[in-house]
Amino acid sequence: MTALLEVESLVVAFDGAPVISGLSFTVPAASVTALLGANGAGKTTTLRAISGLVRASGSIRLDGESIAGQPPEAIARRGVAHVPEGRGTFLHLSVDENLRLGAWLRRDRHRVEADRERLFNHFPRLKERLSQQAGTLSGGEQQMLAIARALLLEPRLLLLDEPSFGLSPKIVLELFDVLRRIRDQDRVAMLIVEQNVGVALDLADHAHLLELGRMVRSGDAASVRDDAAVRRAYLGQ
Repeated sequence: MTALLEVESLVVAFDGAPVISGLSFTVPAASVTALLGANGAGKTTTLRAISGLVRASGSIRLDGESIAGQPPEAIARRGVAHVPEGRGTFLHLSVDENLRLGAWLRRDRHRVEADRERLFNHFPRLKERLSQQAGTLSGGEQQMLAIARALLLEPRLLLLDEPSFGLSPKIVLELFDVLRRIRDQDRVAMLIVEQNVGVALDLADHAHLLELGRMVRSGDAASVRDDAAVRRAYLGQ
């Protein structure tokens, strides 16, 4: 499968202390890759480095072209959308205003409206709440809004940081089912950081396990799930 994202020898340090140490992995096109590991493993920092939010050394290529060192807006224009931990919605704005902000880099307004309607098929509750202030939505609805807003950028790669955080098990399953449909129907590649290892591996095609900024296990999601150490440490089995 062709690699959409290629990360090689990625290094990130804060105040001289390494957080990511020589990380290398790929994200194939139209697939889901999970980044797993304990708190402090460097997962969120990896996403932030890819989207240009922290300084990093090493190689980051999208479709074979370097995006390393580019500002976040330039990386977004190349087709990378980032949904940060905590969702990042504009709570004082309406659902409709949040969605329109998601498409601010686009000029094809007729296609934006068509894409909005297509997203409402994935997230019908958002259409019912277009005029509602985002801060009054439930946690699950806010996460859906954050993902829909990111998808209106028309990304090739969607970075998701802890999408299940703070959500009930029922909403988590509903959300991950939507993500599966987005991968399969819209062919959007995803790189997901997720503490809920079980649901992440159920969705993912590939998975990488990080410890203290280094890759310690990598492979297809099924083989990572079957690893005895992963099952003991992260799945309670």
